[in-house]
Amino acid sequence: MRDRPLLVIAALIAVGTFLVIQANSLPIGSERSMDGLIKTASLSVDEYGIDQSQYEVLDAVVANNETFSDLLTPYNVDYQRIVQLASEGRNIFDVRQLRARRPYRVYTDSAGVARLMVYEKDLTSYVVFDLSENPKIQLENKEVTNVIRDVSGVIDNSLYATLLDQNIHPAVAGRMSEVFAWQIDFYRIQKGDAFRIIFEEQLVGGEMVGVGEILAARFVHMNADYYGFFFHEGDIQEHYDESGKSLRKAFLMAPVDFSRISSGFSSNRFHPVQKRYKAHLGTDYAADRGTPIRATGDGVVIAATYGQYNGNYVKIKHNETYTTQYLHMSKIASGMRPGTRVRQGQTIGYVGATGLATGNHVCYRFWKNGQQVDHRREKMASSGPIPVQYMNDFEILRDTYMVQLATPIVPTPKSRFPMIDAHAAVAAP
Repeated sequence: MRDRPLLVIAALIAVGTFLVIQANSLPIGSERSMDGLIKTASLSVDEYGIDQSQYEVLDAVVANNETFSDLLTPYNVDYQRIVQLASEGRNIFDVRQLRARRPYRVYTDSAGVARLMVYEKDLTSYVVFDLSENPKIQLENKEVTNVIRDVSGVIDNSLYATLLDQNIHPAVAGRMSEVFAWQIDFYRIQKGDAFRIIFEEQLVGGEMVGVGEILAARFVHMNADYYGFFFHEGDIQEHYDESGKSLRKAFLMAPVDFSRISSGFSSNRFHPVQKRYKAHLGTDYAADRGTPIRATGDGVVIAATYGQYNGNYVKIKHNETYTTQYLHMSKIASGMRPGTRVRQGQTIGYVGATGLATGNHVCYRFWKNGQQVDHRREKMASSGPIPVQYMNDFEILRDTYMVQLATPIVPTPKSRFPMIDAHAAVAAP
């Protein structure tokens, strides 16, 4: 889609920081009814597109151990109809997946018989149960609004905490770690590092339900500037640096997110278990037990087993030059066996302390041409630059975002209040 970058640019110039894009929009003054037809909106039509004036409406929450039948039998629905609906609509929604504490709404006629029921499957979708003579189930998606936000800050403790102080959902920190996973060791973030992020926040009915793309970002780490710009053109959907080089590289900087190095690569380290000095030809990342361990690059599993000293481990051959190994796992991920192809970022196991280990961590080892090396000192090439035919569009997009990213980053006071709702957050000036 060649128009997306240009539309974003035009919108940013027009309105600055905040932009609302309506998804699944309908004609003004209209709503979509449960049968898919468009009808004129009125005050009696609820958020599910159902005309409440025709029914008595009752709202409730699924209780622990309540079944689909338990929800409907109090409203005089024939048991055979309940069974028929559950059976025939199973491929759309399996009623055995009803979850406790999820809201639902029942629409009854004047005789107190339920004619419709709506179950809130999650924050973005709901299930409509038609209880008429020809019962059916429909799965519907709610209208999602994308709001573009601009947030910045100076890190005092962590990226996570700094965002939380500004009532920004911490999921943004996770997305940032994904964007710069090849450039920045997030466990090495220091007090005084700074950031500015332009990102999509997804809302349903004013409530935040997710974080979309990081559209542009600047991260100041150890006095160096790192930039990322999201570019979508045709089949391309990737983040690039300011010169148009892809941020994605052959290997991730670390096999686990938001961890810390508990022991680095060394030719002479004091071993905490064996109580003697010896080479430590790997990097230890301390993390909570069960933390997912990611393959740092595409490759083929050549070992997935247990060793007396290494504990549970996986070894991956990436190409003729590089091989990696991940030690002391609490558990190897399902499907990991010699010959299995894995993708960069795929979970291959979970942090533990099996083998010769004193605490939960993953020892990450890296071979280059058959020799173990310190992966943090290796310079990895980018996966590729932006195609020449798109460079002009990219430069226009980059230059527009650069105006915002260049705004001075100043420390923001910590919030004195609990997390406010997403609607209030985006509505604030």
